[in-house]
Amino acid sequence: MTAPPARRTAPACLSRRAVLGAAGAGLGALALAGCGGDGVREVSGTGSGTVLARLDEIPEGGALELAVGEQRIVLARPSGDRVAAYDATCTHQGCAVRPDGDELVCPCHGSAFDPADGGVLEGPATEPLAPVDVVVEGDEVRLA
Repeated sequence: MTAPPARRTAPACLSRRAVLGAAGAGLGALALAGCGGDGVREVSGTGSGTVLARLDEIPEGGALELAVGEQRIVLARPSGDRVAAYDATCTHQGCAVRPDGDELVCPCHGSAFDPADGGVLEGPATEPLAPVDVVVEGDEVRLA
């Protein structure tokens, strides 16, 4: 004797309210993600004397990313009042380098640069970062 066939049930239907609620939540999350930005501070002005940052905004032994007009730069503060600035464009294939611990790292292919002098610590890049001329005046870092 065989067992009776298993009873089939129709798949549960989602209500219109549930579908619209899920769609609204997804669109809301997408909109918020678009508002987040990339965490790079924008500086107004691009000429000589433009204030880029206060010295205390750059962590000693660390770096700060800035957007100055269309150019991204990195201000590094190896020690004390010494500040070095570089074009943030990786010399390998043009991605923007970012501070990562005690290095400036390209997220595209892993090149690493020394914040003190812009030199290559790890390839595939073979050329150092391009320097940007800055001066420290009092507690401000300015474009030279």
